[in-house]
Amino acid sequence: MKNWCRKFIWTAVLILAMSAIAACGTNNKAADSKEVQAGNAAAASAAPAETGGAAASEGATRTVSGEFGEVEIPANPKRVAGIYVEDYLKALGVTPVVQWYHPSWGKQDYLKLDVPEYDITGSIEALLEKNPDLIIADGGADEARYEQYSKVAPTYRLPEAVLQDSRLILTAVAEALGIPDKAKTVLADYDKKVADGKAALQQALSQEKVAVIRLNVADKTFALFGVKNRYTGMIYDQFGLTPVPMAAEMTDYQAIISEEVIPQLEADHIIIFPDNGGWDSAVNQEAIKLLDGPLWKNLPAVKNGNIYRMERSHWQSGGITANQMKLEDLLKAMVK
Repeated sequence: MKNWCRKFIWTAVLILAMSAIAACGTNNKAADSKEVQAGNAAAASAAPAETGGAAASEGATRTVSGEFGEVEIPANPKRVAGIYVEDYLKALGVTPVVQWYHPSWGKQDYLKLDVPEYDITGSIEALLEKNPDLIIADGGADEARYEQYSKVAPTYRLPEAVLQDSRLILTAVAEALGIPDKAKTVLADYDKKVADGKAALQQALSQEKVAVIRLNVADKTFALFGVKNRYTGMIYDQFGLTPVPMAAEMTDYQAIISEEVIPQLEADHIIIFPDNGGWDSAVNQEAIKLLDGPLWKNLPAVKNGNIYRMERSHWQSGGITANQMKLEDLLKAMVK
């Protein structure tokens, strides 16, 4: 009897011990499971945070100060309309969604952009259809036009303070696009070309006087461009050419002059282009005949072969790309 009782007691103890071990193992598995679940939950909570961060970055905005006050613009714009500033966009490696066009003036053909035209005299809805996420406009946009653009997309109107300097415009446009370092690279390359070109032009021309004249086809008059002209002033202050006295003394951007005044300019070199179209445009041929008249043929610049017929679209633009093209034109024409 005693032996049976002792066996019973030890069996009970063994059963209790095994139950305790099993319970401990189950608890450990549960604890492990909770840790795994907690880890998975932490990882899951981290993943949406990264996605949310990317989404926030995609829709992030910045505030910039334009001519008509502060405006909130996309931090990383993807679809940009640059009204009159496509030259700078191209220099920065950005293709605009449209290119401005005026029925009377045409467009900046020299840019060779393969994008739809936007008639700036037409309906603003044509711009709305292109769905820009940022519009950058220059001085051609007054406050009323700015308000219209702002209804289409956030609009940065360049400050008046930068509009007379292509370098400042490029920097401002790059800042608006969020790529300021790209502007520094472009300007460094531009400065190198200008320095080299200036040295070559000064060696070739020394102090010989240069005039820039536009042929106004419709009324058969001429416009002399002064040293302050946005489009051509850089050939004097950047490229080192010497202006004719009348251009040097002008405070206006240009002056309308008659054919009879041209000999009085005493120009050693004359750069000339039509106000619209090209030298082979049918509508320009009657006005171009002026350049075959006796007054022109007797000019010293003509007799010396120093009349340079230029393509009008980049000579009537002050953009950074256009300026480099002007420099290339002058080096080709003047440096032998």
